[in-house]
Amino acid sequence: MTTTTTGGARPGAIASPGPAAKAKAKARRVGHGVRGSTRTFWLFAGPFLAGLLLFVYVPVGWSFYLSLFQAQNTVTPTKFVGLDNYADILTEGPFTDSLWTFTLFALIVVPLTYVLALALALLVHRIRVARAFFRSVFFIPTACSYVVASMVWKLSIFNGVRFGLANTVLGWFGVEPIAWIGTVSPPWYWMVLVTVRLWLQLGFYMILFLAALQQIPKELYEAAWTDGARPGRQTFRHITLPQLRTTSVAVVLLLLIAAYQAFDEFYNLLPNTPYARPPLVYLYYTALGQGQDFGHGSAGALVLSALITMVTLLQGRIFGFGKADG
Repeated sequence: MTTTTTGGARPGAIASPGPAAKAKAKARRVGHGVRGSTRTFWLFAGPFLAGLLLFVYVPVGWSFYLSLFQAQNTVTPTKFVGLDNYADILTEGPFTDSLWTFTLFALIVVPLTYVLALALALLVHRIRVARAFFRSVFFIPTACSYVVASMVWKLSIFNGVRFGLANTVLGWFGVEPIAWIGTVSPPWYWMVLVTVRLWLQLGFYMILFLAALQQIPKELYEAAWTDGARPGRQTFRHITLPQLRTTSVAVVLLLLIAAYQAFDEFYNLLPNTPYARPPLVYLYYTALGQGQDFGHGSAGALVLSALITMVTLLQGRIFGFGKADG
């Protein structure tokens, strides 16, 4: 006697899930994967975002709040003055003078750093022996503190006495000692400020240029030589510089921002001297000096931030920052 099974299924066989059950299981697995990825993202990004909110956005917002009040010796002001603090600092006075100081500093430092960093990168790129050694030698000053370097420049190299390094070298040529920091006319203190900034930042920008030089295809130079171009000035002008356009724009942008943020060398080399104060030094003495004028200090800080943003956007617009090398 035979036994028949309903639907043709074999006895003891386990029914397989249908298409709807499979789709639901797949959706459940995808949902678990998305939630797991979301948790991983917030695990890694959460602390950074919390620090950004706590130490950047909250202080910026509080600075804007203080800039609308008369806030002297207090961070909880009550007298609302509106935009009067902004009007005060933007009129002719110490803050506008500090912007002119920055402009002069930038006009000296930015071109010098660009040219010298590019020249060092070209030299290091062309040598075949001990290239890593020279890269390290020129880059090491980048790791030095601005405060330490400023003290070395002030107390050892340009200390103004006969036995200082700079005056000793000048003495070999019969030149009398120069009070580098204390002399206003001529303003020899600019020599101290510019040289310490160059020594500290040349290596970093040299590395940027060196990395860009290593990305230029050698075939471009070989094709130029085949067409009769002379190695040196012609290939540098028509191949190297155009290929470095994006890096050059980035370097100039970083140099301008760094010049806006100049503080340590001015504060340590020229303490309590009004004849060379960049914006950050002026704002430091305004907000954290004896008067503790947080209203004007906050307004000046926001104006400076807006100025840096506008210069950055304008430069990117003019030079096409982010576009491919041509």
